[in-house]
Amino acid sequence: MFQSRKLINPRSYQPSLPVPKGYSKAGILDSLVSVSISGSATGELRDYATADCERFLHTLDLVPQDAEGRMLEIGANPYFTTLLMRRFRPALALDLVNFFGPEAVDRAQEVVFRNFEGVEERTTFDFLNLNIEADALPYPDDHFDHIIFCEVLEHLTIDPLRAVMELKRVLKPDGCMVLTTPNAVRLENVIAFIEGRNIYDPYSAYGPHGRHNREYTRHELHQLMEHAGFRIEVSYTGNVHDDIGSAQASARIVNAAIQAQKSREHDLGQYLFTRWRNTPAGNAKLPRWLYRSYSEDRMA
Repeated sequence: MFQSRKLINPRSYQPSLPVPKGYSKAGILDSLVSVSISGSATGELRDYATADCERFLHTLDLVPQDAEGRMLEIGANPYFTTLLMRRFRPALALDLVNFFGPEAVDRAQEVVFRNFEGVEERTTFDFLNLNIEADALPYPDDHFDHIIFCEVLEHLTIDPLRAVMELKRVLKPDGCMVLTTPNAVRLENVIAFIEGRNIYDPYSAYGPHGRHNREYTRHELHQLMEHAGFRIEVSYTGNVHDDIGSAQASARIVNAAIQAQKSREHDLGQYLFTRWRNTPAGNAKLPRWLYRSYSEDRMA
């Protein structure tokens, strides 16, 4: 199936890059790298936008073009996805949540950027500062039509099921949740293990929430979401930038291992891109494959 001397390319097994009609990736990126938040522009933001621009476009595409109603975005800062939703899904009213720690007092941030039409723009995003693992969302049941829960799950430290169940509570029946998270078994991680390199995230100056505390495989993500009462609509893995590592040196070994497992080639992308529907059934008991050392009455 795979050329023995050439490493398999995860991009061969993912959808083509979805770019809004009349725009280009280069034009979208030009806007995102211009973002300045509350008067500061950092190289870190520019690097982030440049590395993950394709991820933001895949995320945008997971939200139906005719989406309307209320949308909740968890972890909105630095507002790249927020800006795309505001421009290309204009029928959605956005509520934003960030978590800057329990001592944070700011509830609004000014964003200055060169918009997608090339015009400098200033906008202020109001947000709630809360910890989705521990705090109750201040919304009634069945309040939102859509939720974006992207690049947050891997940062949770204590109780990811609690976070998912709280999002389920405020999402309308049959409401839509877009969830993206790094793929624990992405190709670059497979290569790292073969070459004797570590895959764990470095410690962060932003504290425990600034690093990846637990990444998921595609199968694990499906297990978690189905346990919480969600039905899958879209699921694929995808690369959004070049893989890290001396890939070609391990090509024969990696390709042989992938060939030995049915359909493994579809699970090698850097990110898990998914869209879910909120179905009635959900189980608040803790799944045993993900939790341990809890009292028996809390375990599923």
